[in-house]
Amino acid sequence: MKRGPLAVEGGAGRVLIPRRFNGPPASANGGYTAGLLARYVGGPAEVSLRSPPPLDTALEVKRDGERVLLWHRERLVAEAEPAEAPEVEPPVRPTVAEAREAMRRHPWRSARHPFSDCYVCGAGRHDGLGLHFGDLSRDPTMTAAVLIADVTVPHDDRGIQPEMAWAALDCPSYVPALWAADVPSLLAWTQAKLDEPIPLGEPIVACGWPLESDGRKQYTASALLSADGRILARARHLWVQPRASSA
Repeated sequence: MKRGPLAVEGGAGRVLIPRRFNGPPASANGGYTAGLLARYVGGPAEVSLRSPPPLDTALEVKRDGERVLLWHRERLVAEAEPAEAPEVEPPVRPTVAEAREAMRRHPWRSARHPFSDCYVCGAGRHDGLGLHFGDLSRDPTMTAAVLIADVTVPHDDRGIQPEMAWAALDCPSYVPALWAADVPSLLAWTQAKLDEPIPLGEPIVACGWPLESDGRKQYTASALLSADGRILARARHLWVQPRASSA
C-alpha cells in the first residue's frame, strides 16, 4: 500500500486526513495527525495540537524555519519541530500474553464513550488498529494492548507507515488515572521517536504509563515493544482536561 494523501511542493504541501482515521467522532486521531506532520520534520519530532484536526478536508502545510505548521484556512491545527528523542522507559515491559489479558479490561468495551469509535482504540471499530488497551495486572497504573497490523493498515515494504506508529503510541498513553473523568482529556502535545519499523503480521505490545500530573494536565509516556521486549518506538505526551469540565 502506498503512502497516504500527502503532497509536497518545495517548502509547503497539502494533506487530507480521511474520515477513517478519526479519534473523537468529528476530528482526526491526534497521534495520526502528529505523525503525518512529523513526516515533514524527519527524525524525532514534537508536535503541538492547537485545534481539532478536521476530516476529509484539505489542509495546508507551511514551513517557518525548522517549524512545520498545519493550517485549516486561517486556523492553526498543529505545529511540529525537530526534538530530542524522548528519554522514557516503561516501568515494566509487558509480555504479549500480559497485554492480551489487559485488553479484556478495556474501560469502554461495554459502554459508549467519546473514544468508542476511535480508529486506533475504539471498541466499536472493526476496521481499526484494535488497540483496546486495559490496565496491566503487574502494574495497574499502566496500560497495555496488542497490535497485529494487517494489510489494511497503511504500510510500505518496511512496515506500517510512520503516522500509524504515532497513532499506536497515542491511545495507550491515556492511562487509568484519566479514565474516571466525566469529560475526557484531549491530546495537546506529543514527542516521539521511531527506532525500528513496525512490521505487519507480528504481535507488537503497546503500553502506556503516567509521568506526572499538574492540575488539568497529565503527562504520560508510551512505547511499542517487539514480542521479545525490544523497544521499537517511544513517546511522551501531554493530555489536558478541557476547562469547562474542571471543578
